[in-house]
Amino acid sequence: MGKRVAIIGAGVSGLATIRSCLEEGLEPTCFEKSEDIGGLWKFSDHAEEGRASIYQSVFTNSSKEMMCFPDFPYPDHFPNFMHNNKIQEYITVFAKEKNLLKYIQFKTLVSSVNKRPDFSVTGQWDVTTERDGKKESTVFDAVLICSGHHVYPNLPKESFPGLRLFKGKCFHSREYKEPGIFKGKRVLVIGLGNSGCDIATELSRTAKQVIISSRSGSWVISRVWDDGYPWDMVLVNRFETFLKNNLPKAISDWWYKKKMNAKFKHENYGLMPLNGTLRKEPVFNDELPACILCGTVSIKPNVKEFTETSAIFEDGTVFEAIDCVIFATGYGYAYPFFDESIIKSRNNEITLFKDIFPPSLEKPTLGIIGLVQSLGAAIPTVDLQARWAVKVVKGTCTLPSITDMMNDIDKKMRERLKW
Repeated sequence: MGKRVAIIGAGVSGLATIRSCLEEGLEPTCFEKSEDIGGLWKFSDHAEEGRASIYQSVFTNSSKEMMCFPDFPYPDHFPNFMHNNKIQEYITVFAKEKNLLKYIQFKTLVSSVNKRPDFSVTGQWDVTTERDGKKESTVFDAVLICSGHHVYPNLPKESFPGLRLFKGKCFHSREYKEPGIFKGKRVLVIGLGNSGCDIATELSRTAKQVIISSRSGSWVISRVWDDGYPWDMVLVNRFETFLKNNLPKAISDWWYKKKMNAKFKHENYGLMPLNGTLRKEPVFNDELPACILCGTVSIKPNVKEFTETSAIFEDGTVFEAIDCVIFATGYGYAYPFFDESIIKSRNNEITLFKDIFPPSLEKPTLGIIGLVQSLGAAIPTVDLQARWAVKVVKGTCTLPSITDMMNDIDKKMRERLKW
């Protein structure tokens, strides 16, 4: 075997990276905090510290034809959009078929990753792990971080005056698992992302009243698109990308808004984004428009202030006698096992070449796989990231100069701000 590579996390990104290492003749060791593979897709009936957490009813937003490993399609009998247990089943079969499990150390926490004293020459890292109360330190030639970005909840309580006075329950959506305990309750969901809309529509069948509070609105589209095809088979293709990149901005913006409003006019439903031309990831929900029409879910603007029992919105309306507030306000990122200044630069922003490599490292032996929000499916995206990152670690691909990498990062940043 070749260079020794530490891989942190045994979710989709970790498994793709193990496989790529083996294909390139490297020696991977994967450290997984929990007792099973799957990462985000491994459902647990309670949220665990330091692990991604999903609710019982999560389905994929990408269709099976678009979200498989390139050489490992889903079984024909799987539905187009899959429940989380089907994804976990697929991941498990993939890991067994590719003989990846023997390279994973389960129930092992990575507590620190530090440069070796001779890093500028060797590019090596000291990786300290903990298992059953025992610490162990090992030298690796490279470290690839595959721990995902749905672990550390963003809970902006300081943005809501009066929240400390509120006497009802208040928690992040990662704690939500199923709707049964909310029967007859009055629930406020803060956030109009995928989780917020999923939870609100699910609760609308059991709760007494459900309101979604949104600061900036969002495009909400159906998984079912033109002629009954999955949305991504119609929208994620070379032609649509060509139009987006080459049409004059005014025409491109008009075309985009027309597409997003194809099923219903968002303005009439209180969902219209503040800036409808921004290419922010849309929300995928087939039920929300019907729930709004039927009155089982209501849309309100941002919360101006909380009292002991109610929320006052920016339009002056009040939601009284609230039992529970669920913050579906997304996630931050954190890598508590190493010095984050390695991946940050100006204004404390994460600065990575191609969203993987810190450009200023003396040796390109640290990479982050999966820290990317793609319009399409995650699995083929992280598979491509892993294949390229492993070739860089091996030395068969080389990175450009620091100046060229920073210029590329700046260019991509300008494009993202534009879109």
